[in-house]
Amino acid sequence: MNTGYDVIIVGGGPAALAAAIYTCRAMLKTVILEKQFLGGQLVGTESVENYPGFPEAISGVDLTQRMEAQAKRFGAEIRYEEVAKITVENDLKLVTTDADTYASYIVILAAGATPRKLGVPGEGDFYGAGVSYCATCDGAFYRGKDVVVAGGGDSAITESIFLTKYVKTVQIIHRRDTLKATKIYLDELFSNPKISVILNTTIERVLGKEGVAGVSIRNVLTQETRDIPCQGVFVFIGSTPNTGFLGDLLCTDVGCHIETNMHMETAIKGLYAVGDVRKSSYRQIATGVGEGVIAAIAAEHALAEMKASGRIKKE
Repeated sequence: MNTGYDVIIVGGGPAALAAAIYTCRAMLKTVILEKQFLGGQLVGTESVENYPGFPEAISGVDLTQRMEAQAKRFGAEIRYEEVAKITVENDLKLVTTDADTYASYIVILAAGATPRKLGVPGEGDFYGAGVSYCATCDGAFYRGKDVVVAGGGDSAITESIFLTKYVKTVQIIHRRDTLKATKIYLDELFSNPKISVILNTTIERVLGKEGVAGVSIRNVLTQETRDIPCQGVFVFIGSTPNTGFLGDLLCTDVGCHIETNMHMETAIKGLYAVGDVRKSSYRQIATGVGEGVIAAIAAEHALAEMKASGRIKKE
């Protein structure tokens, strides 16, 4: 069992890297456990315009690399291992990966979330180049263009309204016969001349060669198919937090968002949740970074209190 770390961070996105910068600067030995690659959904963003400090914009890959370099400069270790489960023994957390088991009194959960995909041909081909899962991130790149939005809930409607700041038109495609969003959002939607709605319809394919040129849609009642020209496709059919490895530790159902207090601490002392895994998070790079910082500072104080009270050994 590896007991050499003060702080274990599960996940490698912006929230995780920000937390690591702060814990390492506090002289807490920190390891980041990431199953695949650093950056999470950020690396799929072609250009980031709304992160402070980059007036000329920056690519998601470049921003991730800068965060990684900063975390490493302060001493963060990064291990590419997939977390299988977390168990708690008194105050001690045991994090089991596909390669080792780590033990620490402080664990920060920053595993992110996975946007639900349409699962249709062309969607993956144009991800980050015409297909997006974040209007706030990418809407400004579609100024004066026609876009399609998939979904019918609050996220789809509010993001569609947001997109009208930039785009020429928004066509919402929803597979059911009514939109399921909150009435106040629907009132705003139906009063917006840039937005139209196509119900009882699914997107069957994203069309294009060098970039998105349109979508092929199918009416679920008549089975009639037709093509709609557009230059962008935004998908808002939900996301799944990457929390399956927790089992029933904090969740009553698979893929739940985790509840925290204002310090990002969960119901278990010393276990924090930040970013897209956290309930009520705004799911933006800047807010994820802020939550990571809050968790790191709170964790530093909690660890000091545990040592002072004799609950864990002083070094």
